[in-house]
Amino acid sequence: MFVELNNENFENETNNGLKLVDFYTTWCKFCVNQQSVLEELNESGFWIGKLDCDKYPQIASKYGISGFPSFILFKNGKIAAQFSGYHTKSQLLNRLTAVL
Repeated sequence: MFVELNNENFENETNNGLKLVDFYTTWCKFCVNQQSVLEELNESGFWIGKLDCDKYPQIASKYGISGFPSFILFKNGKIAAQFSGYHTKSQLLNRLTAVL
């Protein structure tokens, strides 16, 4: 299950552990296609938070998000990696394991 992020819970949810946040929009075709890959990762036990950038543009702006989908990997509240664009499951796993 994904964690839907918003203004109220973003900081709390990303503060501890390894957290992958998907910055997306509902109108982005690449974001829609990325969803199935994220579901596979999530089912494997990875924590994934999702932030709708149309609803919460101030958070997207804070992190310099300008393209979709974009991802930030937080490790104990600090940015460990940031990348954008569609990624396959293996590409995302490589990004995650590089930080571990």
